[in-house]
Amino acid sequence: MQHAAGRQWMRSALCAAAVCGVFGLHSGAQSSYIVGADVSYLNQAEAGGTVFKDKGVPRPGLEILRDHGYNWVRLRLFVHPDELANDEAYTIAAAQQAKKLGYKVLLDFHYSDTWADPGHQEMPKQWVGQTHEQLVQSVFTYTRDTIAAFRDAGVLPDMVQIGNEITHGMMWPDGRIEGENNWQNFTDLLKAGINGVDAGHGNTPRPLIMIHIDRGGDWTSTKHFFDKLEAYDVRYDVIGQSYHPWWQGSLDDLRDNLYRSAVTYHKQIVLAEVSYPWKPFSAYGSNLKQSQIDQDKLPAYPETPEGQADWLRELNRVVESTPDHLGGGLFWWEPAVPQGRGLRGRGLFGDDGNALPAVDVFDAFRRK
Repeated sequence: MQHAAGRQWMRSALCAAAVCGVFGLHSGAQSSYIVGADVSYLNQAEAGGTVFKDKGVPRPGLEILRDHGYNWVRLRLFVHPDELANDEAYTIAAAQQAKKLGYKVLLDFHYSDTWADPGHQEMPKQWVGQTHEQLVQSVFTYTRDTIAAFRDAGVLPDMVQIGNEITHGMMWPDGRIEGENNWQNFTDLLKAGINGVDAGHGNTPRPLIMIHIDRGGDWTSTKHFFDKLEAYDVRYDVIGQSYHPWWQGSLDDLRDNLYRSAVTYHKQIVLAEVSYPWKPFSAYGSNLKQSQIDQDKLPAYPETPEGQADWLRELNRVVESTPDHLGGGLFWWEPAVPQGRGLRGRGLFGDDGNALPAVDVFDAFRRK
């Protein structure tokens, strides 16, 4: 028992050291604070002819973001997508481009062939019909082999998400959680993914493990979820939260949740997705149904390019105010999408392709 306890202490110490190595102390270590962007659409956009510009000068989108202080990218991964481009080959190529420019990489396993979110956690088609035990093995093998492929391509992720916005579980129906039900199945799948990362990285440094939910301004739901993970002995390094204000509450709600999470769990907390519109939702073909948008929940910032930038500055202040330097940073969700997509209305580039004022918010983090 003493040996087991010693190994567990060493594992915890090594994980803590890894977290410190990635995030550092916030003050005086700006390069360790995550200024990130989910650029999963970016290569697809540029390959299709979309041009991004900085002050009117056409440049690759990744270079523009890098030169404005961005230091991490987030890349989603589907198992066998039949519509979107985000398969293993596409994502490895995107990671290679990012790593060449000095970015760190967060790999976002959706464990689905399409979008996974709180309302949609579709089982990959090739795993449909498997028993729970078979599904656990499939998750382990797929995760292990994927991480090994990234490692062999020279782009081992620095952090890995086991699932995307998994507030209600993943890979439904097997891993669906409803209230107090089915946590055993769900956490078996989480552990299989985590074990797959452990088995796949080989002799290279182990990526940090993020668990990502969509409750940025909701402490009660956050506490329920992460208390359950503790009860089922799910081991992870970073708490990930989504924060889109029309869904996840006010900035004060977010501040409260970050504070309570930090003092309760003593882990780094990263906003894995954030966004705010630079023009009203009604002014562009948003993929959001208007019934899903609660305008009353939007902060008191105008839906303009300048309002978007002011909101991002205030959001960053909220993250920075998290106790004990446990506010690890944030990722803007899809800043650079193909021309003509409605999502562009809450990205970081205007309809003419020019970088918006919000891109300048992190200029102080620019690499020297």
